[in-house]
Amino acid sequence: MKSLIIGIGGITNGGKSTLAKSLHEHIPNSYIVAQDTFFKDDSVVAVDSNGFKQYDVLDALHMDRMMSEVRAWQKDPASFLTSRGLKPQFSRIPKAEDKVYVLIIEGFLIFNYRPLNELMDKRYFLVIPYELCKKRRCSRVYTPPDPPGYFDGHVWPMFLKNRKEMEETVTDLVYLDGMKCSEDLFSAVYEEVLLEIQKQLDAD
Repeated sequence: MKSLIIGIGGITNGGKSTLAKSLHEHIPNSYIVAQDTFFKDDSVVAVDSNGFKQYDVLDALHMDRMMSEVRAWQKDPASFLTSRGLKPQFSRIPKAEDKVYVLIIEGFLIFNYRPLNELMDKRYFLVIPYELCKKRRCSRVYTPPDPPGYFDGHVWPMFLKNRKEMEETVTDLVYLDGMKCSEDLFSAVYEEVLLEIQKQLDAD
């Protein structure tokens, strides 16, 4: 049984979820694990000296649960998909006679968590400028909602800090310009993923 793990990371509101969903829709036997679904309850998230909830740190996430999800997929992708109501299918990629299962891991801190990062075969990181990021962030409604000054007081500084730490330890990152249209971003990544899938098949 062949498998491939793709990481889609990057800045908040940079297009991670859109890209991950597009890949999932076009790649047979794929599944998305989204980091945002593993946030701890608001009541246990730490607060800094300015009164801002510290959501943009690994301690705000149940990374152990996320890793359990990924490990369960690794152990048996076919059974994993079936247990979640998805029917495994033969790949439609030309020359593919075997099944290739693809896990798409999406999130803003996926490359900062070493046990998770080490599992990935391809790593993509979406970036957009400060102004656009703030505009997109402020136009969305979160639960709980962002308090006044949260973007400049926590979100953006933590992005810069997390990115610096990531770049000091992670190699083979492919940076993507989130200013480009979603269709162009998808096409570029999809082509590379297909090549990786074919490499898996040619490895025999």
